[in-house]
Amino acid sequence: MSQAVLDTETAPAARMDLLRFATAGSVDDGKSTLIGRLLYDTKTIFADQLEAVEAASASRGDEYTNLALLTDGLRAEREQGITIDVAYRYFATPRRKFIIADTPGHIQYTRNMVTGASTADLALILVDARKGLVEQSRRHAFLTSLLRVPHLVLCINKMDLVDWDKAVYDKIADEFTSFAAKLEIGDLTIIPVSALNGDNIASRSENSPWYDGPSLLHHLEHVHIASDRNLVDVRFPVQYVIRPQSTTVTDYRGYAGQVASGVLKPGDEVLVLPSGMTSTIAAIDTADGPVDEAFPPMSVTVRLADDVDVSRGDMIARVKNAPTPAQDIDAMVCWMTNAPLKPRQKLAIKHTTRTGRAMVKDIQYRMDVNTLHRDQETKELGLNEIGRVQLRTTVPLLCDPYSKNRTTGSFILIDEATGVTVGAGMINSGS
Repeated sequence: MSQAVLDTETAPAARMDLLRFATAGSVDDGKSTLIGRLLYDTKTIFADQLEAVEAASASRGDEYTNLALLTDGLRAEREQGITIDVAYRYFATPRRKFIIADTPGHIQYTRNMVTGASTADLALILVDARKGLVEQSRRHAFLTSLLRVPHLVLCINKMDLVDWDKAVYDKIADEFTSFAAKLEIGDLTIIPVSALNGDNIASRSENSPWYDGPSLLHHLEHVHIASDRNLVDVRFPVQYVIRPQSTTVTDYRGYAGQVASGVLKPGDEVLVLPSGMTSTIAAIDTADGPVDEAFPPMSVTVRLADDVDVSRGDMIARVKNAPTPAQDIDAMVCWMTNAPLKPRQKLAIKHTTRTGRAMVKDIQYRMDVNTLHRDQETKELGLNEIGRVQLRTTVPLLCDPYSKNRTTGSFILIDEATGVTVGAGMINSGS
């Protein structure tokens, strides 16, 4: 039944062939141009869009069609030639569908990078071959590691401006590899490209005969992401209780949400938290009808065999593999507003589908994302700063460590007065 789910991402092809990736890098490294090139080379641009970009390029006095204008949507972005907001773009090839989060390069928009990369399967960091690694390159690599993005691609861009010098590529690649060794990055690929000319973007370029790796698009199409998802620990946060008031559908009670991890099947014995009641899965419904199993990131409706009390914010898990409800939370927090985060501060907290209030018990240290130094003297976090924070919540969070589960291990902090999201957290542990 169509009303029994909260989104339509249920077809196997959509689930298995979707790659989310975020682009990052310093200002003017060519992120928007690279994305524009990907859209152009995969023929994802409508004729009128291309005509508009050509006209805009001509009015700016550009000597070529500026593909960066395809992604720089705000007037301020086009005028300054930079990305300010997180711009989401979509394209597809016969092999895979893609969602791109084009994140800003300026240091003051670090929070946007956190937003864009938080759900990414892969992070793509650009470096200008003429400049080499800069502070923002290291910052974004650290954030990629902190956010546990499974795959990282370093694109050394503008290689045409250094005459495709292999020595330049090797120097940047070696320096970045050494820095990445200090972080928890499981899969690193380095590709020399020219986004402006399309070299090594959709196909291998003759300008880099010394490079024997894949083109960027080939790598994006073939990088293996299915095993990145946690299929062991069943976590199903309940988003909505479905009770149709219809004469054709009577006595229907379903619990809708998105599978955070694990595999759910009819007949499985499950535990409902925080009540502790147990039951058995009677059926799993989608927009296309019942299914034999559900796994992340499917959005489904679960029906239980017993009439147990389940509400929004509850979680369905395995009887012998369930998260421990916790109110004392130890987390890394990225602070996203000008007013600093301080001890004793009170905020609203949203974790999966559960909301409550939280108080800051302590700020243990601020992380210098460039040197990886821990500043234990600082007792507050400013805009875009990241630190280790102790929280006390009014309601138990049904959480896991972020390293184990990116969905149940993350939360956002909200200013109760304005309703604005002011912080994003990654849980280390809870008790």
